This record gives sequence, C-alpha cells and structure tokens, in this order.
Amino acid sequence: MKRSEQKTENTWKMEDIYALQADYDADVRRLEGLLGQLAACQGTLGEGADRLLAAMQLDEEIRRTYERLSVYAGQRYHQDTGDAVYQKLNGEAQILGVKVAQADAWLNPELLALPEEKLAGYFAEKEGLEAYRRSIEQVTRRRAHVLDAKTEELLSRAGEIAQADNIFSMFNNADIRFPDAVDSEGNQHPLTIGKYISFVESRDRALRKSAFENLYSVYAQYSNTVAAMYYANAKQADFFAKEHGYANAREAALDQNGVPVSVYDNLVQTINDRLPAMHRYVRLRKKLLGVSELHMYDVYARVIDRPEREYSFEEAKQIVKRGLAPLGEDYQALLQEGFDNRWIDVYENEGKRTGAYSWGPYGVHPYVLLNFHGSLDNVFTLAHEMGHALHSWHSDHALPFRYAGYRIFVAEVASTCNEAILIHDLMERTEDPKERLYLINHFLDKFKGTMFRQTMFAEFERETHAAVERGETLTAEQLCTYYRELNERYFGPDMIADPAIAYEWERIPHFYTPFYVYQYATGFAAAIAISSRILAGEAGIVEKYKKFLSSGSTLDPIDLLKICEVDMSTPEPVQRALDVFESYLDELERATQEL
Repeated sequence: MKRSEQKTENTWKMEDIYALQADYDADVRRLEGLLGQLAACQGTLGEGADRLLAAMQLDEEIRRTYERLSVYAGQRYHQDTGDAVYQKLNGEAQILGVKVAQADAWLNPELLALPEEKLAGYFAEKEGLEAYRRSIEQVTRRRAHVLDAKTEELLSRAGEIAQADNIFSMFNNADIRFPDAVDSEGNQHPLTIGKYISFVESRDRALRKSAFENLYSVYAQYSNTVAAMYYANAKQADFFAKEHGYANAREAALDQNGVPVSVYDNLVQTINDRLPAMHRYVRLRKKLLGVSELHMYDVYARVIDRPEREYSFEEAKQIVKRGLAPLGEDYQALLQEGFDNRWIDVYENEGKRTGAYSWGPYGVHPYVLLNFHGSLDNVFTLAHEMGHALHSWHSDHALPFRYAGYRIFVAEVASTCNEAILIHDLMERTEDPKERLYLINHFLDKFKGTMFRQTMFAEFERETHAAVERGETLTAEQLCTYYRELNERYFGPDMIADPAIAYEWERIPHFYTPFYVYQYATGFAAAIAISSRILAGEAGIVEKYKKFLSSGSTLDPIDLLKICEVDMSTPEPVQRALDVFESYLDELERATQEL
C-alpha cells in the first residue's frame, strides 16, 4: 500500500503541529532570529542575574521551537521515508539542529565559569531564576565534562558529519529489499522488516524458516557495509565521550541519566546468573513444538494451540482501554482522547519506518507510530506505545518544558507497566485453561524478548564498544562471530544457533543509539514491580504511579522510581522480575507435563 492510499482516519493528524507548510517555514525563520538573539547573550552571564535569566529563557524557547520543527519533519519523513520532499525537510531539520547545538555551545561553559558564590547570589537576587535551578545544577554537576566554548562549538559542528545512524536508517528503511517468504503450500508472501515478526510467529514452520533465511541472506550480502556503519557509530561515540572527559562511551551515555555504570553491570551479571531459567524455557518450547531440533526461526512460534485470531484495530483499542481500568477512569479517558483524535498512525505502507514509537512536541499532544497487522502482539504494542504517550501527556501537563521530558532510563516503565496490567486482565477474564496457558506463554515471551534478549544486546554493545575503546577495528567477521556466541550462551544447549543468526545484529536500529537497549530490561523489571503492586490493590500505589508519570526530569531516574518504592541501584528489582518469570514458567511446565 502506498501512503496516498491510506485512509485519513488511520493516519496521525500532523496538522495539529503545523496546519500549513507556511506555518512550519515561519517557525524556521523565527528560530533563526532567536539563535541570533542568543548569540548576542554570549559573554554577558557574568554581568548580572538578569542576563543569566534572559539567556536561560531564550535557550528554552529555542529548544521548544526546535523540538516542534524536528518532530514535524521527522514524523513526516517516517510516514514515508521514500518521499523526497520529506527527506529534504528532515535533512534540513537535522542541519538546523546542529545550528541550535552550535548556537548555545557557549552557554554551559560560560555558566560553569561563574564562581559558585556569584551564582548563589544570582539565585538570591532574582526570583525568576529559581525555576531554572535544577537545570543549572544539572550542568554544574557535570562540570568536569563540559569544555570551553570554542571546543564545544567545534564538537557540535562535528556532529553534522557524524551521521552513521542516518545512513543506517536510509539503508534499513528505504533501500533494502528481501525475497518473498514461501509457506508450506508454496504460496509466496512479500517479506518486509515490518512483516518479518508475524511470519516467524506463524505455526507454519516452512514459512518461519523461509522468512528467517531470506531476511538474513540479504543482510549477509551487506555485512561489511553494515559493520562499517556500526564501527563508525561506535568510534563516534568513543570520540565524543573521551573529548568530554569520560573513560568511555558507556560511562558517558549512562551519566546523561545520572545512572551509575554498576546498574548496567549488575543487570548483565544478574541475567547471566539466571540463564538456567531461560534454558528451561527453551527446553519447554522445544517439547511443546514437538521438534527434534529447535532452531532460531522457532524462537517466536506460538507453542500453545489456539484458534487463529486476527484483531481489528477497533477491537485492539477496546481491549486496551478495558484492560487498563486499574489505572482509573481519568487514564481511560485520555486513552479515548488519543483514539478519537488521530494521535496514531496505524498501518504499514511503502517506505514507512518500521517498528513502533511514541513522539510528539510539547504543547501539542503525543503521537504514536504503529505498523498494525492484527496480531495479539500488535494489541500489546498499542498498549505499550500509549503508555509512552500518556507518560508524556502527564509530564507535559504537570511541568514546564524544561522539566517535562523524562530520561530514557525511565521511559520504558510506563509502557511495560501497561502491558503487564493488560495481560493480567486477559488472563483473569478467560475461562479457557488453554487460553490462559497461551497468555502465560505470551508473557514469558515478553520476558524472553525484554529481560533476556535486550540484556544480550546490552552485553553485545558493552563488549564491542570496549574493543573500540582499546583501539581495535570492528570487522564483520568479528561482530558476527561474537553475536552468534552470545546467542548460543543465552539460549542454551537445546537451541540450534543457525549460522544465519550471526547477521541479526545488522538489523537492530537501537544499536545506533549506543547503550540504550539495557534500559528496556531495567524498565521492564521496574514495571513488573509497580504493576504487581497496582494489581494487588496496594493502597496509594496508583496515586504514587501517576506522581511518577507527572514528574518528568525533576529528579534523577533512580530517585523517580523510588516514588513507587523501586530501587534500581540494587539487583533486587531484576531478581524479583526473574522470580515472576520462573513462577509462570513453573505453572506452564506443570500444566503441560503430559503433552
């Protein structure tokens, strides 16, 4: 389906950001004027509290305006990455983003140059500065990692040419093509990245194998090219981290969220210690599938028989709204508002960005991109992305722009909490024992895909970036070999690590935002802790949870989660989540022991 063939009601309402292209263009001109005004503030922060306040207010207006421009251009591009008009608009927006970074590159160094006693005097003198205290303290906290103004400007300009992520996006979304997948009856099915998962979830093993082999046979042809992209991106991350005084890219990435590196290492170690549970699950999958050999193309296959069911999008919305009732009528009303007012871009079309996400500019409303195909997993994706969206809605409505955005570390909590609450509702409603087992297996698959798989990705990143830090070159052979070894260790002896799985790393877009994926696993663990309390009816937990949703970046992520009594600085939440995994695994093993 071409973009022009989509029904309007199934597309997001971009006019809510800019009704006309002329409005967008006017904001570009306004932003350029604001950049000039900010440039005039350089060198004045030491002249008085009024000057500092004016610069902070101006910088905030610049960033808010640029966010609106960037979201509009980015989402227009994502709805059809092959559209030359929006390719150009998005490219220009990225260049504008570099200009924004260049324009205020002097601000933090000049702020850090103010003596602490002078800065304290400014706060005492100018009441309006109090609103920016946390923003300023976040800068001074990282004093050792902010360079002089000239160097910061140079590094910002260097960002314009460091675009391995953009090259990968164009390759993976607009250019790459795959042979059709073929089912057991010889029928051909057009294979896209968006449809791949639905094929490997099929009960038709021939279709699973065909989709798996056809997808990765193409990636295999481009291994050297993709390895060069990955290496360039890792080198870029290492360069910017070390120039800012960090030991490595991992330390730099985690410090942006105020997260200790020990949290990352605790996650990897805890998951590795509990891999026998994952191996038990793999062994059970092999038994339930009734195969003599379990292959990597069997990883997503449903192992509990259940009538094939395709959900319409209308049904999906109803299921999600009903399932999230424990979060209150106000939460359900917000879901309905998003459903009714075209916050969501629903179906796949040619050139559309793969996967799903939530994004949106402050002062408008959140948006959700889907590629909905009607599976149960798609229903959970809707719940997941609306969790992101309503997290943003709560923060945006409770806080000013400067504090409304939340850190990536907590970004997956609301989305995963929604999924955990929804699946509990579905389990409780069913009267069919097999349906319950199907849902339990679905939940176990979520653990597998998030707690285990994302931690495997995190371990891949940790080791490959460490090689770059040591001055080594990453080759396609090295990356493929290590990735296959990780799969062998994580999935255990009952899984055949097919040679093609070695190329899977090539299709993971999150690797181009280094050290992002571990937060899916930590966020999942936190969400299981919070959702368990909500479902248990713990007094006050829903109110605490909504306070968390409304707190943006007013606290560091570790402290935000403590609002809900979850302490991610310890391994305990990860251990508790894995205890839940094993309890459901026990139930599934008992119920299927005679099969």
